[in-house]
Amino acid sequence: MMGKKDLLGRDQFQMVTLNSLVPQDHIIRKIDTAINLSFIYDLVKDLYSDVGKESIDPVVLIKITLIQYTFGIRSMRQTIKEIQTNVAYRWYLGYSLEEEIPHFSTFGKNYSRRFQNTDLFEQIFQRVIAEIMEYEFINSESIFIDGTHIKASANNHNSEKETVLESVKYYEKELMKEINEDRIERGKQACKKKRKPKKRQK
Repeated sequence: MMGKKDLLGRDQFQMVTLNSLVPQDHIIRKIDTAINLSFIYDLVKDLYSDVGKESIDPVVLIKITLIQYTFGIRSMRQTIKEIQTNVAYRWYLGYSLEEEIPHFSTFGKNYSRRFQNTDLFEQIFQRVIAEIMEYEFINSESIFIDGTHIKASANNHNSEKETVLESVKYYEKELMKEINEDRIERGKQACKKKRKPKKRQK
C-alpha cells in the first residue's frame, strides 16, 4: 500500500528544547566544547560604552563569522539566512527558535564599529582558526586565500601558521567588501579603508 504523508505535523505544537534538536555528534557541539571564546570579552571591553543600547554580544559576532568560515557559506548575508533556519547554528549562538537573529546590516554596523582600524579581529580570528585546525575540525586543505584552496606543509608549523594568517586577512577583506556594498545600497558611505592599527597601550 502506498503511503501518503499528511502535513498536519507542520502546525503541531510540541514541547521541545533547542538542545534536544541538535544531534550529540554534530560538529558544532564539538566546536563549542573545544573552543573557549570567553577571552574575547577582555580584548574588546575598551571598545564598548557603559551606557546606551545593548549591542550584539561580541562573542556572538565572532561565532557568526566562524560559522561562515567553518562551513564554507558563500557570504555573510547568506550566513545570516542560514542561521535563521538552522537549529544547530541557533543553538551555538544561544538564540532560541523564536528569537530574532541580527539583520545583516546590524551585524555589519557592529562589526565595523568594533573592529575598523584595529587588528583585534585579526588577532581573535587567527587564534580561533588555529585552534579549529589543531582540533582538526577543518584542515589546511579547507583554508582559502584569494579564492584558492591552499594546503600548508604538514611538516612546517610556521608555514601553516602563515597560511592561517593570510587566510584570515583575505576573509576579513571579503567581509568588509560585502559590508560596504550593503552600506552603499542603503545610501550610506562605505567604511574607510583600514589603516595601520595603532599600538595598544599595555
